[in-house]
Amino acid sequence: MGIKSFMGRRAKPSKGNPSDIKVSDYMTKNLITFTPDQSVLEVMNTLIKYKISGGPVVNENNELVGIISEGDCMKQISESRYYNMPMDDVKVENHMVHNVDTIDGNMNVFDAANKFVESKRRRFPILENGKLVGQISQKDVLKAALKLNGQTWK
Repeated sequence: MGIKSFMGRRAKPSKGNPSDIKVSDYMTKNLITFTPDQSVLEVMNTLIKYKISGGPVVNENNELVGIISEGDCMKQISESRYYNMPMDDVKVENHMVHNVDTIDGNMNVFDAANKFVESKRRRFPILENGKLVGQISQKDVLKAALKLNGQTWK
């Protein structure tokens, strides 16, 4: 009696090569952005309305000047309550992160995943010629991984 293989059915090879999957293929291009002169209250309302956790801050030329997140807003809430100060006049430029790490749109999406793990960031803006063209989030990387079904990772 011959020996049978108990490995079961094998998955069909996926069409795409994982090394060809770029950040630009999965980044969000239609972004909700903020300006430095917006109020933090406006940002909080926008974050809640669109169910997002943060977004890039750009100037009038669509150049990235910072990023603001729920955490930045939470810090402002805490400070306002502690010092019993109104939040009406609080501007984004005073609470955003100014030194923002970015990712190249041509980077492999799995190299981007590694950068997420190392930096503990939730999103990275993508710039082209100094202008904001998109943003990739951890969720976008998860979508890329699911599309490959984990069968062709090298």
